[in-house]
Amino acid sequence: MLTVAVTGATGAQGGATARALLTAGNRVRALTRHPDSPAADALRGLGAEVRHADFDDRPSLEAALPGADSLFAVTTPFGTDIATEVRQGKALVDAAVEARLGHIVFTSAAHADRGTGIPHYESKHLIEQHLRAAGVPWTVIAPAAFMDNYASGWTLDGLRDGTFAWPMPADRPLTLIPASDIGAFAALVLQRRDEFAGRRIDIASDERTPGQMADILAAAIGRQVAHEEVPLTYVRTRSADLAAMFEYFTTTGLDVDVTGLRRDYPEVGWHTFTDWAVAQDWPALLSTAPA
Repeated sequence: MLTVAVTGATGAQGGATARALLTAGNRVRALTRHPDSPAADALRGLGAEVRHADFDDRPSLEAALPGADSLFAVTTPFGTDIATEVRQGKALVDAAVEARLGHIVFTSAAHADRGTGIPHYESKHLIEQHLRAAGVPWTVIAPAAFMDNYASGWTLDGLRDGTFAWPMPADRPLTLIPASDIGAFAALVLQRRDEFAGRRIDIASDERTPGQMADILAAAIGRQVAHEEVPLTYVRTRSADLAAMFEYFTTTGLDVDVTGLRRDYPEVGWHTFTDWAVAQDWPALLSTAPA
């Protein structure tokens, strides 16, 4: 039985990892800036120990990390900025090294080590480099595009009108993964440190084109859905970072060995895009106010 400190425990990736670890019988120390939130209460109900921790508050990390066997680390520039993400990621790694944790699993992004030019991929690569040089056993898992994003934001707004608005051509394949599979794979890596230490692994559970995704969403929702390619010029007015990402998806592509992952790690229980889509509560999602 491991004791794993999980950052971002009230978020998508951290929460999925915490739940997968608890289901496997491990102890979870859920680290969050919001220990009184409903999400934190839900983790307590599952048996997690919830502790306050803030990447910009070194004493909080120094109090939260000692005694854990391993760390699941997730960072994000959204809500802050790229420089802040890099600073926070390095501070978290340094605090884990100081606390003498035996394994750090960092969740990055597929292709972030390939010089994509995507700002929030480049920031994660800088944290990866810092982690590699830290002198502690490490693993980088690098998820492809998140299926969960298709049930929020502008995509959900479009689905209310029967449109799958996505900034890619209808026939361009994209590799995808839901947060639940990221958590299941992270838990596997944490429990098999000797097998995964020193490895960087791009992960995805399915590959679909936007045209196929529109058809799958239509079947899951029970209404007609048509793909509409959002111009990158429009995305660029909202976020240069996201525009760079979608341009990369369209030109270079986000290839991940889905078949190999399913063959080598069947215990993860990889979900297809159809699996994910039919599991969503679309009536509730579509009835909420537009973002």
